[in-house]
This record gives sequence, structure tokens and C-alpha cells, in this order.
Amino acid sequence: MQAVEYQLPSHRYAKCVEVSKRIRWDIDNDVIRGRTLDINQKFLPDGLSQVYRLPFLNDAERRFYSQVQGRTYANMFKLVERFIGAKMLELGRDHALGDQIALEAVVRLTDEELKHQELFRRIELLAGADMPAGYRFLPDADDIAVFVLGKSTWAILALTCFIEIFSQVHYRQSIEADDTLSPLFKDVFMYHWKEESQHAIIDELEWMREDAKLGKVERDTGVQDLIALVAGVDGVVQMQAKEDAAYFCSQLDRTLLHAEIDEVNAAMLDAYRWQYIVSGVEEPRFRSLLASVIDEEQSQCIFSALAPLMKPTLDRQTLPLV
Repeated sequence: MQAVEYQLPSHRYAKCVEVSKRIRWDIDNDVIRGRTLDINQKFLPDGLSQVYRLPFLNDAERRFYSQVQGRTYANMFKLVERFIGAKMLELGRDHALGDQIALEAVVRLTDEELKHQELFRRIELLAGADMPAGYRFLPDADDIAVFVLGKSTWAILALTCFIEIFSQVHYRQSIEADDTLSPLFKDVFMYHWKEESQHAIIDELEWMREDAKLGKVERDTGVQDLIALVAGVDGVVQMQAKEDAAYFCSQLDRTLLHAEIDEVNAAMLDAYRWQYIVSGVEEPRFRSLLASVIDEEQSQCIFSALAPLMKPTLDRQTLPLV
């Protein structure tokens, strides 16, 4: 694919600005509203937590399993929004002396990502107040951001678009429909989804704008960087899944059998790979965008690299996302 002249679609940026103004929300007045997380209810739906993989757990244990994963789910979004906000702040400079509508859209996205980080910091404090001591979220947001921001802009935007698309899918197909979740936890991701819906559009626009600058050699580099970024996500997933499984098992009122502990570890890892990698790769919207900017050779390179992560998880996926 050769670099082509790119016409900035100002009307699409303008629509994102209009929606951003209309749906603007406040952390205290709209989301938290003086509430706490209800630990008598689940945080994540079964389709995301994949707790059905563990039939030996009782109802209270299944609920706690969803809460451990839900706490990490919020922390993972806080983590990725650190580098997303930083990258978008950088990209805003491209529009600073050009299309002011595009500039406003990117600036609004950056402001909203900062707000989301604060929201998830608040949710972590609320979770820590009521859940048993001992939980640890191991990845360092700044270290991860340094790693991600060291890659090509094309790859960073591909990853960002990927993340913000799967966050919408998780909410619409799983979280939104589940009335058994903690009301506050559910509202957090409802309000998050409202703004992320616009962010995904801006991610796409910026990715396509960047892609139009590149020739095959630069895009090949982007593909390799994207593979490295997904491998980095998997490294984070493996580390946190092991930590969360250990925390979960240590807090139960009984001692699990060794075989059951092994099953908890395997199920936690599969669930996290599903949440943060496989569900995004399998999403038609992302696959269509990716296919529009890569050739067959680049596609084979990406999906060959992803196969060892995706196939085991998909082979063990016995229930749909919902």
C-alpha cells in the first residue's frame, strides 16, 4: 500500500465534539453520587469473568471471583488511559495550527481520559475499603506508558482503537444487560462507555490519518510494533492473572484442592486473555479497520503471532460473551 493524499473528515470530528458536549458527566454528581460498591453483588458478569469454568465454587465464592476480576478490570482501564491520554495530547499538536474542530475533538478526548483515570482511582479506593486486604495491582502505569509510547504512532493508534472498541463491546453485550451487578460498578462502565464511544471514532480517524502518511516499509514496522504491543499486553495479563488467582484463593473460607487451585489459575488467565486480547481481535469492527490498512502478508504476520494466545482461549470458550 502506498501513501495517499488524506482529506481530514472534519464533519466526523465535529460530531464527536457535539456528542461530547451533550453527554458530559461529572464523577461525583452523576456517577458515584455518594454510593459505595455493593459487595453483596457481582462486579463483572459471568460472560466476562468466565466463572462458569469453576463449578466447584459456591455462590459467595463466585461473587467474590467476579469482584476480584472487576477490581482489576477498572485498574486495567486506568492503566491504559495513561498512555492513551499522553499520545492524544501529542497528536493534538498536529491540529494546533490547522483544523480547529479536530483539535477540539482531540483535546476533549484527552480531558475525558484524565477524568476516567480519576474515576478509576476513586473506584479502587472504594473497592479497597470493603474488600479483604491483600489485593495488589502489579503493573506500573508510567512504566507501561513508556514502553507503549516508544512504539510507532501507527501501532499505538491501532492498539488504542482496539482497546476502546472492545470496551464498548463488553459494556453493550455483557455489562449493560446484567441486573445482578453492583449498581455503582455498572454505572461506572455505563458512563465510561458514553464517552469511549466517541473516543473510538477519534482513534479511528487519527489511525487512518497516520496510515495515509505511510508506505509499505513504515507500515511493516507498525505491524511489528503492534505485535510487540499485544505481547506486552499479554505479559501484563499473565502477571496480574497469577496475582489475582493467588489473592482469590487466599481469601476463601476453605482451602481448595491443588487441582482446583490449578483450575483457578488457568481460568483467570483465560478470562483475562479473553477480556483484553481475544474479544478485541475477534470484534468485526476492529478486524475490518485493520484489514483496510494492511495487506495479506502483514495480516498473516499479525494473526500468526496472535494464534498461540487466541487458540487455547477460544478452544476453551464454551459460553458466549453475553
